[in-house]
Amino acid sequence: MLQLLSPTISYPSPLFHLTSHPFPPKPHFCSTHRLSFYLPPKMASFSGFLAKSQMGMTAGGGGGDGANGFSSLMDYVGKGGLDVGDDLLVLLYHIQFACKRIAALVASPFNSALGKHSALTGATSGAAASDRDKPKPLDIVANEIILSSLRNSGKVSVMASEEDDAPIWINDDGPFVVVLDPLDGSRNIDASIPTGTIFGVYNRLKELDNQPTEEKALLNSLQSGTKLVAAGYVLYSSATILCASFGSGTHAFTLDHSTGDFILTHPSIRIPPRGQIYSVNDARYFDWPEGLRQYIDTVRQGKGKFPKKYSARYICSLVADFHRTVLYGRIAMNPRDHLRLVYEANPLSYLAEQAGGKGSDGKSRILSIQPVKLHQRLPLFLGSLEDIDELESYGDVQQKVNPGYEV
Repeated sequence: MLQLLSPTISYPSPLFHLTSHPFPPKPHFCSTHRLSFYLPPKMASFSGFLAKSQMGMTAGGGGGDGANGFSSLMDYVGKGGLDVGDDLLVLLYHIQFACKRIAALVASPFNSALGKHSALTGATSGAAASDRDKPKPLDIVANEIILSSLRNSGKVSVMASEEDDAPIWINDDGPFVVVLDPLDGSRNIDASIPTGTIFGVYNRLKELDNQPTEEKALLNSLQSGTKLVAAGYVLYSSATILCASFGSGTHAFTLDHSTGDFILTHPSIRIPPRGQIYSVNDARYFDWPEGLRQYIDTVRQGKGKFPKKYSARYICSLVADFHRTVLYGRIAMNPRDHLRLVYEANPLSYLAEQAGGKGSDGKSRILSIQPVKLHQRLPLFLGSLEDIDELESYGDVQQKVNPGYEV
């Protein structure tokens, strides 16, 4: 039976840690590194609060720690819970390990110093983001951390990232393809506004194995969202929360800093069919098409199909705005051709659908759109099923012009 040990990460100085040990070791090679691994204890707490029994429910009624009633992420997806299979379990272990390191870096007072020491990461500056989204040092550090973890897992053939011009071929035998935005919202870090990591997992297309490396790497990365086998995001905020789906509902796990485990806190999340909050930059109201302006005017006045006045909440951090929408319902949106289909819209739409919600470009289901370019952009509307259906009924909701400001 496969057994993975959970990491406790201790950084005497995050910058020193990066210079000494840029990447985490494989789980079974840890004796010479500043990382200690241990079996999960019999009682879990986060910030002094006991994990209650309702947090430990699994899809099959198992996967927790019996009477203590908590379930760690690895327990929940393992053989006692969802049983996602050994290969995906190992991959998930390495993804969550990398995200713990990113969480520590984002929260560190030393992260501003990374800009002066970015050469320590071995990263290059050839990113595909636009000038307005030009990567900051932590974007690149996060990308390298995740790439290293995926290499160490031995389970990934291709990684396609926002920070790279083209997909990276890792391993001929890796069963999975991983697409990701390593650190969404990094412009907000200096103001301590929440950021996040977004990822999606596909099966490798074995029928492409005989194609040239560059070609098969790209085609594997351009799979339709309907073929996702797993997706998730990690929110770096007042708590670090990993929200994921493996095709059987959407579940969220909160990082317990006292043990290093992600603990199940939100099992089987259901997005309410209606909400009362919309999330959009409505400073651009006068640039919007008529249909979108009419929709927003209608729901703000309580004159839509749901007879209550809607309120606006906007963080300008995709993961944070979507996380609030997942919990409370309504819509998080960007009506411009701005968000990336492959590694932002598809994974988040998959999570929304698994939670009973919807992902749309204003006209079509996101997961049904066939990507044609790695960094393809499109409008994105995520959230409550009935709310998005009502929005789409207004027809002209996609903003196709951007007067006075860049994408």
